[in-house]
Amino acid sequence: MMNSLTRRAALGALATIPLARPGILRAQSTSKPLRIGLLSDMNGPYRANGGPGAKIAAELAAEDFGGAVLGRPIEILQADDQNKPDVASGIARQWIDDNGVDALADGSATSSGLGVQQIAHDKKRIYLICDPAATDFIGKLCTPWSFQFVYDTYALAKGTGGMLTKAGGDTWFFITADYQFGYSLQENTETFVRQAGGKVLGAVRAPLATADFSTYLLQAKASGAKVIGFANAGTDLQNCIKQAAEFQLTQGGVRLATLLMAVTDVNSLGVQTAQGLVLSDSFYWDATEKTRAWTKRFNAKLDLPPTMQQAGCYAGVLHYLKAVKAAGSTETAPVAAKMHATLVNDFYNTDVQIDPNGCVRHKMYIWQVKTPAESKYKWDFYKPVATLDGKDAFPPPDMFGCTLKGA
Repeated sequence: MMNSLTRRAALGALATIPLARPGILRAQSTSKPLRIGLLSDMNGPYRANGGPGAKIAAELAAEDFGGAVLGRPIEILQADDQNKPDVASGIARQWIDDNGVDALADGSATSSGLGVQQIAHDKKRIYLICDPAATDFIGKLCTPWSFQFVYDTYALAKGTGGMLTKAGGDTWFFITADYQFGYSLQENTETFVRQAGGKVLGAVRAPLATADFSTYLLQAKASGAKVIGFANAGTDLQNCIKQAAEFQLTQGGVRLATLLMAVTDVNSLGVQTAQGLVLSDSFYWDATEKTRAWTKRFNAKLDLPPTMQQAGCYAGVLHYLKAVKAAGSTETAPVAAKMHATLVNDFYNTDVQIDPNGCVRHKMYIWQVKTPAESKYKWDFYKPVATLDGKDAFPPPDMFGCTLKGA
């Protein structure tokens, strides 16, 4: 809980945070809008993962639902949480107390997302987790009202970590983001490395938004590990990959494991730099006719390939709105019950189960970045390596300490 001084500081910060203009989809009604508030990274290392694109995705979900629910127009709010738990918590609390926000979404970094989850729990609001990945959300800190719609660090680690170890990368060194997301991703990857017969030779932790990774990369090289695991994301990951290329680490036989890489990272790095990298995700824009059609609509508003976090935000908002309609109410308990009881269906999910702990069991895909010669058109980045069914990709509901047994 924040003291009054901290809360005033967070709310003061809110006054200066640039808010994206609320998107209101008007219906023939004078009722109070149903409001969904996105806490996003608008200017930091995870802006491309969620950021403005998360709001676009949420608005597309509201549009596809019809623009209103229970006679109320749907309004999408968004604010910059700066990847700071106190800022995220302050905005979430103010939105609920003063602006009547009915549900919260996104969350950017795990640290800020956990702050949002605590407020959602205390205020009894649905939280649609689109960006944060730590297993704490569905583990020891799980709540009846929170739903992790995109991935978790267990699923990311199982795909990339297990596969690379079995393919001969049996010694690892980690460069890890120095907060809970990084710790969770490294810990889960280590588990799958060891299960596959590999060893972990060392690790270093780098603060969020580190610009110079040279010292960390030289430590990794000196360890003699066959695989350097990047337990980070966003611009931190991009900087690691660029600087590893400058040190010519892969020419020496080292493999780079990108444990959370977004399609926008490849777009920023270029195929020449990113070629050969292996990654796991739950969504790729070019996977099917339906994903391509949805991407075309997304691109009418933002000329970037949509990320899995943005697609997951669409899925979460649409599923929430369906549950509100089915429950005939915006009250959190009946809506959460409907969300748990209903399989997730949208343009890229078919009959996806939600566990009692809020884990949404997508399929997970393992991809390899194409070479420049293989990439034939705009954003043609990935070739498939393997598919993990949701029942195998994600952890058992009680694995990380969640005691919830039902909706």
